[in-house]
Amino acid sequence: MKEQERYVMEQILRTLSLPRGSTGGKPEELSSELLRSFLRFMDEVPGGFLIYYAQRGEQIIYANQSLVRMLGCETMEELREYTGNSFRGIVHPDELEAVEESIREQIAASQYDLDYVEYRVCRKDGSIRWLEDYGHYVEIQGVGGIFYVFLGDATGKQERMRMERDHLDQEYLRQLEVIEGLSVNYESICYLDLDKDQIVPYRLSSRTAALFEGEHIARAYIPYARDYVTMWVHPEDRELVSEVTAPAYIREKLANSRTYYLNYRVLMEGELQYIQLRVVNVSHQKGVSQAVLGYRRVDEELQRQMEQQSLLAEALAKANLAVTSKNTFLSNISHDMRTPLNAIFGFTSLAKLNLDSPEEAGYYLSRVETASRQLLDMINQVLEVSALSDSAARLEETKCGLREIAEEVYEFLKPQAQEKSLLFRLDCDALRHNTVFADKEKLRQLILYLTNNAVTYTNPGGRVTISVAEGEELPNDYAVYRLVVQDTGIGISPDFLEKAFEPFSREKNSTLSGVHGIGLGLTIAKNIADLMGGHISAKSQIGEGSTFTVTLTLRYQPKVPARKSAARSEALQRILLVEDNEINREIEMELLTRLGFAIDPAENGKLALDKIGEATPGDYDLILMDLQMPVMDGWETTRAIRALPDPAWSHIPIIALSANVLQSDQRRSRESGIDAHLLKPMNLALLLDTIEKLTGKRPPRERKPG
Repeated sequence: MKEQERYVMEQILRTLSLPRGSTGGKPEELSSELLRSFLRFMDEVPGGFLIYYAQRGEQIIYANQSLVRMLGCETMEELREYTGNSFRGIVHPDELEAVEESIREQIAASQYDLDYVEYRVCRKDGSIRWLEDYGHYVEIQGVGGIFYVFLGDATGKQERMRMERDHLDQEYLRQLEVIEGLSVNYESICYLDLDKDQIVPYRLSSRTAALFEGEHIARAYIPYARDYVTMWVHPEDRELVSEVTAPAYIREKLANSRTYYLNYRVLMEGELQYIQLRVVNVSHQKGVSQAVLGYRRVDEELQRQMEQQSLLAEALAKANLAVTSKNTFLSNISHDMRTPLNAIFGFTSLAKLNLDSPEEAGYYLSRVETASRQLLDMINQVLEVSALSDSAARLEETKCGLREIAEEVYEFLKPQAQEKSLLFRLDCDALRHNTVFADKEKLRQLILYLTNNAVTYTNPGGRVTISVAEGEELPNDYAVYRLVVQDTGIGISPDFLEKAFEPFSREKNSTLSGVHGIGLGLTIAKNIADLMGGHISAKSQIGEGSTFTVTLTLRYQPKVPARKSAARSEALQRILLVEDNEINREIEMELLTRLGFAIDPAENGKLALDKIGEATPGDYDLILMDLQMPVMDGWETTRAIRALPDPAWSHIPIIALSANVLQSDQRRSRESGIDAHLLKPMNLALLLDTIEKLTGKRPPRERKPG
């Protein structure tokens, strides 16, 4: 130990050892004796001991052997060299400023007590340790201000504390994850302490965030609840929400139930939204003191509930309608079928009584025949409406003429109209495209039932007009057609007009109206119109007559313009085959090539359009089109071809060869402009027959492939 350090130590020991007011005897002997004893003692204690200047760069005056070992040194000289002989060299650089500030604050606050601080040190071998520092500051005459410090290794303590913190942090994170998972459907979650009148937000929405200024900090609950109601709740729901969120109500409600909820409306930027507030009791003791408030949007749930209620109401209405219809049917059928049956039995008896008078017997038999037809018509109507109501009802679309169908109905009902001296007219002058693709029989029934209804309910001398007109033309050779049946009959009252198309409905029974029937004609007509994707409407006035209008969208057969190219042979030559499947393409090419066709393949619709773009009109006689293809499917490709400006291309025959067997797929093919929809596997005979029907041309070779 250097002389200066020895002197300082002696002064310190003298200050610590002499009684207050003592002058001492032999200071040299006392100091040497005391110093040796002190140094031996301090080197033996297990903890570290350090004395350093408060000024002078915090230079080390003394460190015992325990502290030397704590810092990984062998001797005091090694420690002085490693630390730069300064307390500042002991403390980890990242913590030095905070440690010294803490020491200064503690000295200023309590100059007579030991100050305490924990900090890291870096041992000479590079490892990090934690030390506990119990120090005190003293002023010694002739020396100045010094710190003497007792040090202990706190590394184990810090490690335990870190592990505890990590465990708590992990547990806290797990709790947060559980809460987050359970509350994923809630846009706002708040913790409410009723005893403290305090609410703390956990999760905030745009509404609740405005009430906490966007911060997750606590605020008084009562003003929060008042502000929330005023700012967001719909005026009509404010009183209710204020009531159920009042502290007294919450305590009372949760005293008997763990949770309760309320649905109410809010206004968000003018938009009406539905919110559900759920309040849950989370108090740990008896009574209600803590609760969790969860807010969530329930627009979709309420929408589903309303839809379900609507479906239930609709199902109930249908069930009631079915019961009513059944009762009406039984009532009408009982009366109206007995009427022609009574005529049949009565006139049959009269005919038997007049067998000797052929003229009178013939008259009675003709009346029997009329009554029988009435009865048969009723039975047919019941069967027809049953078939149309079946979910499996399908359309069989073929090429047919609208004018011819209307004329057939007109000629069928003409005798009945003449018998009543009706002015009976048919007008088809507004048809530009007469040939359409539709279910011929359904069209005939539709016109028949509407016209028969008009003839039946029009008094003698009246007028019935059938008109079929073509309206707006649509893409892909579609047009809007309107069928109008107008009469000057008895008319329909406004109240009954709303249910004129319901099954078994008639404004008057046969006894009052003098007309026999069970009220199914208009129902059948409407079912047919619906099945064909059309719309039917009615206008009527009592005593002046009725007008029924049916609007249908049908694909028509356009007139194919003559090609400017030279006349070709009657044999069809070249086919564009659009098929993405390599195996299918190979088979179809082989079969068709053996028949003499020239086949040009394309792997998808896009390549087919490219080939058409490079060809000249007349290069292809026909297109065979697959439907399910990459890049561009068959429907899309056909629509693109039908939209080409050159009629020679836009009207080229197109036949679909596809595994799509559903009626909806076939209808889609027709709507796209495909002329025929044939199914895979390919029926060669059917394909050849279809080709000849569409083109009027035969295959080059009149033989089947070998």
